[in-house]
Amino acid sequence: MKLEVTDMEQKYIIPNGATTIWYGQKNLNVFGKLHYLKIILKAKKEINEFYSKALKEKECYYGPFKGEFGHFLLHNLPFLSNLHKKGVKIHYCGMELHKGFLVDEKGNSIIHKYYPLRDFFAEVPSSSNETIPPADVQKDIEAFYLIAKKSGRAFLDIADKNMYWYVFRNWQLKEGRQYVYNIKKVYKTANENSCVIFPRKKGNAVTLNNGGPWDYMKIAKLVEPYFDKVYITGHPSMSAEIESDGKVEVCLSTDNRVVIEKCCNANLIISQHSGAVHIGCYTNTNVLLIFNGEPPILGLIDTLRFRKNLTQQPLHYAFNEQQILDHIKTLSLSK
Repeated sequence: MKLEVTDMEQKYIIPNGATTIWYGQKNLNVFGKLHYLKIILKAKKEINEFYSKALKEKECYYGPFKGEFGHFLLHNLPFLSNLHKKGVKIHYCGMELHKGFLVDEKGNSIIHKYYPLRDFFAEVPSSSNETIPPADVQKDIEAFYLIAKKSGRAFLDIADKNMYWYVFRNWQLKEGRQYVYNIKKVYKTANENSCVIFPRKKGNAVTLNNGGPWDYMKIAKLVEPYFDKVYITGHPSMSAEIESDGKVEVCLSTDNRVVIEKCCNANLIISQHSGAVHIGCYTNTNVLLIFNGEPPILGLIDTLRFRKNLTQQPLHYAFNEQQILDHIKTLSLSK
């Protein structure tokens, strides 16, 4: 799929920074490239065989997913939804906290049998799907492996780093390998003029992916006059500590159903360059990506090319408080 970005976004991305299948071999010598080619061909064969068998037998095992929220929303949820849409019974090993997303437009689970992994993000940091979980969680993963391998059914082990990172994510970009259920039909409960803010933890760190830290209560108070409610939500372990005040309501939760409901009811989602920006793909909500610093934004080119497979809804950007306010005013005028 060809990546199309606006003239403005061209200034925000790092050219040739997309982690395509062939990105991983660009700095290797000739022997390294040959070895890499073998890895790629083996991974492609494994994925294609899994997919063909799953579609033929209408049952499969998939997992374990133990990684970052953005990876769940971009590379796992839409693929699982595609399998479900095609009538495949899915035995899935993954984070229990994501369960609220794994439903169809009637609220029915798309998972035939769930092998849940407890929430451990307060204990270890997440990393794509390479997170090293606590021992008890790893024990649950090993138990899933035994069941999956003994089943004789199609099984895709997405903990295989090279297969997952370089091949599987990119393999999905072909038309017909992802599907998005509009979960707004399930979780929208009210007609309210609201905004959702995801407050990443404060700190002195400045990263090329996320920019510098923000004062999220200041942002909330900045946008408060334009909304009936401003919800501060997200995972407690990954969020700044903020107290409710006036129309600003804090509803951090390890239950993603709370997060989904707030996003489904909202007119706008505000988030740094993190997994939260992709929630709008499933809830049909406008998204404002805020970056405290000067572009380019590391990883944005991947965000755009994978997101394009899920929605035609554009991302909007703000690099300072005035630009945040300007976007809110524009949004208010367009109602």
